[in-house]
Amino acid sequence: MLKKNVLRRKSDFSSIYNKGKSVGDRYVVIFYKKNNLPYNRTAFLASKKVGNSVHRNRARRLMKESVRTSELEISTGFDIIYIARNTIIDRNCAEVRNSIESALKKTKVLIKK
Repeated sequence: MLKKNVLRRKSDFSSIYNKGKSVGDRYVVIFYKKNNLPYNRTAFLASKKVGNSVHRNRARRLMKESVRTSELEISTGFDIIYIARNTIIDRNCAEVRNSIESALKKTKVLIKK
């Protein structure tokens, strides 16, 4: 993942949380907002409610791999935050991918085919 494609600043996160929209599913919550840039910026988060550092890192890795292998096309120009729920513990990549795909289908960030 390129560095410009990663959300880092607190002001960006605050803007997405306050002015963006959110969609939840069984294992993830997705916050998204239009950014008017020619590329998407993403972040993968897991709070301490998910578990210890091993569980949080595994949750982030599962979400990253699920987005990478997903067959859905996300249109450009969005800031997207993927947040793991505590139900993600002991799930496999296919279950997380299905959850992310169903949450993304509820948003307006997919390319219409």
